Amino acid sequence: MIQLKNRLQIAEMKKAGRITAEAMDAAIEKIREGISTYELDKIIRHHIERCGARPTFLGYGGFPGSACISINDEVIHGIPSRKRVLHDGDIVKIDVGAFYHGFTGDMARTVPVGHADAETLRLIEVTKQSFGCGVANFRQDMRIGDIGSAIQQCVESAGFSVVRRYEGHGVGHELHEDPGVPNYGTPGRGVRLQTGMTLAIEPMVNAGSPDVYEMPDGWTVRTKDGSLSAHYENSVALTEEGPVILTAVYD
Repeated sequence: MIQLKNRLQIAEMKKAGRITAEAMDAAIEKIREGISTYELDKIIRHHIERCGARPTFLGYGGFPGSACISINDEVIHGIPSRKRVLHDGDIVKIDVGAFYHGFTGDMARTVPVGHADAETLRLIEVTKQSFGCGVANFRQDMRIGDIGSAIQQCVESAGFSVVRRYEGHGVGHELHEDPGVPNYGTPGRGVRLQTGMTLAIEPMVNAGSPDVYEMPDGWTVRTKDGSLSAHYENSVALTEEGPVILTAVYD
């Protein structure tokens, strides 16, 4: 069942979203060659808890970290580890959420470490652009398929592919709510979009094939062909004025 939020609830979601975005910024600021994903996770957890919130991902379904941190061909759900150290030319994906006053934020970013090559930077930029294409179609009386189709067209026209096995989702009181938000689709098809919907729109884009597989750890998802993958996500509310990014630091 889709849970529509009123203005007060969306305002509360903005608070959770701000903490999430601040934790993300704190981690991104420390990204450098030689730092471990465990250290980045610790930075995220410290900021969230200092704000009186809790890391949404910690313990979710048994996940052991405060954030999912994935490197290079890892698409999503990478487990933070002291053994996973960043190297020059890597790309690192950080997916984080903060639960505060009954609501959660959910966002992801892909960041190059040191000197990434031009094609890698293009992958990251196209992924971000595809998010913008999706949000532009998050409008009253449009359909879920309009969001997915816009993302898909942006990605595929650039020569990349969208991951189909995993998708965006509703977000609010729970990390995963209805409806699902695929990063592909047919315009005019699917759930009708309404004011008060809050969605985590999150393109996952591969440089090669869209096919992925899950590692034996039960969490980490990688590209089947070993190609690089990028991820970009925000929690977004549909208001009477249009879509509003909730996972942002507003002055």
